Amino acid sequence: MLVGPSGCGKTTLISIIAGILTPTDGEVEICGENITRMRDAEKVAFRRRNIGFIFQQYNLLPALTVAENAAIPLVASGVPMAKATVTAAAILGEIGMGDHLGKFPNQLSGGQQQRVAIVRALVHEPKLIVCDEPTAALDAETGRIVLEILKTAALAPDRAVAVVTHDSRIYRFAERIVTMEDGRIRSIRMMPSHQFSEVS
Repeated sequence: MLVGPSGCGKTTLISIIAGILTPTDGEVEICGENITRMRDAEKVAFRRRNIGFIFQQYNLLPALTVAENAAIPLVASGVPMAKATVTAAAILGEIGMGDHLGKFPNQLSGGQQQRVAIVRALVHEPKLIVCDEPTAALDAETGRIVLEILKTAALAPDRAVAVVTHDSRIYRFAERIVTMEDGRIRSIRMMPSHQFSEVS
């Protein structure tokens, strides 16, 4: 988890990691690939293959059903919609959304919409999942459920999850907490052993 005051650079950092923003200096290697010199089209293809996104705003498409929204990354990769929705529906069923597959986003609660957004981020089995304040709009119990889902995803082989958060209630889900200040990493705390290292 990346933590720190507003404006310290957390969202900028994960946006660079995900290839959405280009750094002003240095190089970025993610999932075994150097993305710094990739052309825009190459970065789009890289993100489609390797990265899942979860944001505070769910960004669901209002004209698509729950199953169709969750299937978008597969469709973008060339999987036919019918097959993609079957795959998405199976995962949605695992997290208690099986009775809502044909509903539209405006028929769901905030917590239900976030679950759909999580399945959309996971459906194509990305190596890296980046989350920007995924629990900010959720109550404590729904936030816990969301983090349990992400924790399960993070424990899969060759998988990593990076979470930007101000929500101290979810720190216990972290393996590592990185604190940022003024665009720099100030400390790294390992959890749950609570080993702490200062970064100069």
